[in-house]
Amino acid sequence: MKNHIKEFRNDKGFLQQELADICGVTRQTVNAIENNKYDPTLELAFKLATALENTVDELFIYE
Repeated sequence: MKNHIKEFRNDKGFLQQELADICGVTRQTVNAIENNKYDPTLELAFKLATALENTVDELFIYE
């Protein structure tokens, strides 16, 4: 699964650490998700979408 998290995070002006703090995960987790090395849980996907003011469908692309 690919995603647009990095683009939306940059648009919001968040550092990886800031987004991680908002979502209650480590910076390494955000990095792994952005680099398509880790698929987040559904709960985390919704936290990311809320923090970035987008929908889960806008953040993630199922291939």
